[in-house]
Amino acid sequence: MKGRESRKVHQVQEIKSFRELLEKIEKEYANNIAFKYKKDPTAKEPEYIEKTYQQFTKDIKALSIGLLSLGLENKRVVVVGNNRYEWCTTYLAATTGNMIIVPLDRALPEGEMKSLIEKSGAEAVVFDKKYEEIMLELKQDNTNNVKILICMDDEKNSEIENYSDILKKGYQLLEDGNNQYENMKIDNQKMSIMLFTSGTTNLPKAVMLSQENICANISAIATWVKLYQTDTLLSFLPIHHTFECTITFLYGLYWGTTIAFCDGLKYIQKNLQEYQISVFVAVPVVLETMYKKIQKAIEEKGKTKLIHTMSKISNCLLKCKIDLRKVFFKQVLDNFGGNLRVVLYGAAPMNKETIIGYNNLGIDLIQGYGLTETSPVIACETDKEKRPGSVGVPLINLQVKIENPNEEGIGEIVVKGPSVMLGYYNNEEETKKSLKDGWFYTGDYGYLDKDEFLYVTGRKKDIIVLKNGKNVYPQEIEFLINKIPYIVESLVYQREQSNTDTMLCAKIVYDEQLIKENLGEKTEKEYEEIIWKEIKEINKELPIFKHIKKISITNKPLAKTTTQKVKRYEELKSCKD
Repeated sequence: MKGRESRKVHQVQEIKSFRELLEKIEKEYANNIAFKYKKDPTAKEPEYIEKTYQQFTKDIKALSIGLLSLGLENKRVVVVGNNRYEWCTTYLAATTGNMIIVPLDRALPEGEMKSLIEKSGAEAVVFDKKYEEIMLELKQDNTNNVKILICMDDEKNSEIENYSDILKKGYQLLEDGNNQYENMKIDNQKMSIMLFTSGTTNLPKAVMLSQENICANISAIATWVKLYQTDTLLSFLPIHHTFECTITFLYGLYWGTTIAFCDGLKYIQKNLQEYQISVFVAVPVVLETMYKKIQKAIEEKGKTKLIHTMSKISNCLLKCKIDLRKVFFKQVLDNFGGNLRVVLYGAAPMNKETIIGYNNLGIDLIQGYGLTETSPVIACETDKEKRPGSVGVPLINLQVKIENPNEEGIGEIVVKGPSVMLGYYNNEEETKKSLKDGWFYTGDYGYLDKDEFLYVTGRKKDIIVLKNGKNVYPQEIEFLINKIPYIVESLVYQREQSNTDTMLCAKIVYDEQLIKENLGEKTEKEYEEIIWKEIKEINKELPIFKHIKKISITNKPLAKTTTQKVKRYEELKSCKD
């Protein structure tokens, strides 16, 4: 087995706190552009705003002093809103100013948003203007601790503070000699970030993370995967989520990249082009959709055979260390802006053919795996080592083992190390279930191969146990179903057929436009019969106990979290109705 220390690809500076991160970026990248975005994304001729690292670090310090002047030291501060510069400054101003930041999902229903703010114990909320009414109602409610409302957009309401005013006040206090921020000592091992889990279950838990947790994760990833000062990242996944926050935002800062804010999901391709994006952090569903569009465009131009031939030639040249993919596939790559070189992705498995397809075009795909509770990355592929199908190698500072493996070597993935959470806030029972002797029990099943590459087979709670004792991992079968060209996604579940038998069923979502283009205009019943023939072919590849016995089809997407994870509990309720 290859030791992980010997796998180290890059020698990097280790950081242990956000203050150390700010010192690093101010010293090394002061004049680099840290952020680039549109003042008004809806304008026909948008005005682009650029913020240097020097300006960013100054704004963080001033904003932090402004927040401290409101009496918020050691208090909890909620931040909720779109991916934007003010969100980023708030996150670091709070955490480097001895406050606890509580990032919330901007897409939460009003009732749940209020409930989580109350549960967090926050005394201040920093928010986008569209949440003004909710926040005013919250402040008037005596059941929570909220005392201070801060709007990221200029607001004329006596009950709401303006972000810009607090920033100005902080700069004035600095000018007047205020040194509270400079003299402050911060314990980087205590809770600094409170994150609510993303709702694939009914009960979100509040994860307690320290600055050391997240900085240990950043430092370890940096030994595997390098970004460059010339890179521009597109921030489009919800920034409250630890994957986007750690990997695009904080990891992007660590390397001195430029971060551009996406105008919205439907503008991804346009933003990739106009910002000349070189690094993209994404989830598989987005990458699969983009790849299907590329394939469709190639087919429509009658160039499928040509692209296939050129891929073979370029792959042969790669063996001789000659890389002409950017030249061969320039027209295709121009759809992504022409600069895209690497995509970092996680959260779900990716079709192996799609991974190979992107790599053939000259776009490097690097997969990672982790959870909010692990800050988040547990394992990832490296700049030198990749194994399609796996989620990479456990990070250099983490121990990973498989608990109670079965005859196939599959068991629960457990992890120990500096990026594992402190626990769940006010939830000792769940903390004890998940943390045992320093080991975090992920609730995911998987296995390690002889070279220490990690494979994830599915969530422990999602495993279907048949009457004969056999285990079925629904994600494995869903993965096969989703490879059908006109299938968008699927959900495999069980239904009791009798006291002695369990029937496997699948809810299948098809792409209405693609299915019509491929198969012509038909009734839904006819489409179901065609899809059922495809399922029978998949069944032939599987052991009998894994065969799908019944399907239902729809063109309506499955319910998902904002990070595009299927809300299985919600979908399963409807499947049983």
